[in-house]
Amino acid sequence: MQPEPPKTPSRQQEPAETSTRGTAGATARRSWWARLHGIGPIAGLALLCVAGTLLNPDFATFDNAMNVLTRTAFIGIIAVGMCFVIISGGIDLSVGSMAALIAGCVILLMNSLGTSGLSTMVAVILGMGFALLLGAVFGLAHGLLITRGRIEPFIVTLGTLGIYRAYLTYFAGGGAITLDNTLSDAYSPVYYGSLLGVQIPVWVFAVVAVIGALILNRTAYGRYVQAIGSNEQVARYAAVDVDRIKVITYMLLGVCVGVATLLYVPRLGSASPSTGLLWELEAIAAVIVGGTALKGGAGSITGTVIGAILLSVISNILNLTNIISVYLNAAVQGFVIIVVAFTQRRRK
Repeated sequence: MQPEPPKTPSRQQEPAETSTRGTAGATARRSWWARLHGIGPIAGLALLCVAGTLLNPDFATFDNAMNVLTRTAFIGIIAVGMCFVIISGGIDLSVGSMAALIAGCVILLMNSLGTSGLSTMVAVILGMGFALLLGAVFGLAHGLLITRGRIEPFIVTLGTLGIYRAYLTYFAGGGAITLDNTLSDAYSPVYYGSLLGVQIPVWVFAVVAVIGALILNRTAYGRYVQAIGSNEQVARYAAVDVDRIKVITYMLLGVCVGVATLLYVPRLGSASPSTGLLWELEAIAAVIVGGTALKGGAGSITGTVIGAILLSVISNILNLTNIISVYLNAAVQGFVIIVVAFTQRRRK
């Protein structure tokens, strides 16, 4: 027998090793991009604060910071609820009109209770509870139309956007619904009051954000919301009650709108057809700027809070510096949404 020739090293291992290195490199690049995308809103906010301070020294004052946070509170609270809806793969275009109608109904109820002999404080408390109830009912209606009626969220909320504002205009007779002066005095501390130097709406915003983060990250419901947004069909196969989770999600957003509204009413003491105008744009922008995926499945409450503050800082800088007209604030927010949506297309 002839001796076997010496075995040469197999070259078949080289493509496998090359493939492994390529996969590792791609994973590292994706991880780097994900980290960069995660800190993007924070870095943007920090740069804006530096720019605002350089453009106008009044920007860095404590009073201006409290003003920005107080004005952010209304949109920020709604954005927390909107974050859940967008993560689940939905959308709600009606939150501004919903807030306007809730504000009008709450004022009408308070005025009626105030003239019926109830004490002022009882009338105010019942009105605040009514705001939360109305928000939950409106959210329930949206959820049922979407899940049971099998109508797209965009169409449902586009329809209710017009319905809510039309009913407010009808109740107001084309003008404004004004809160009684006695009730307004009793209700005003909800907006103008402060605790440890920080106004009440800011504290409420912080509490809502913390609760929202805990629900999203620490509960089964939060995991179900993310699973539905990632792949609704797979979630159904995993025995997730998709319809029930969606209904709860829209109800949660409705309650957040109710909370924002009961804080907003004592600011002006009235509701008109212009109340809550473009709030839906600002809430959606805050969620998207905060890093939540437009297609659903991923997002964070922390990012949403930063996104809401970032947009308010932009408006505040424009107001203080007159770089462009204040009437273009909504245009700036629209450009921000488009830019962030474009960058999200590059994410896997």
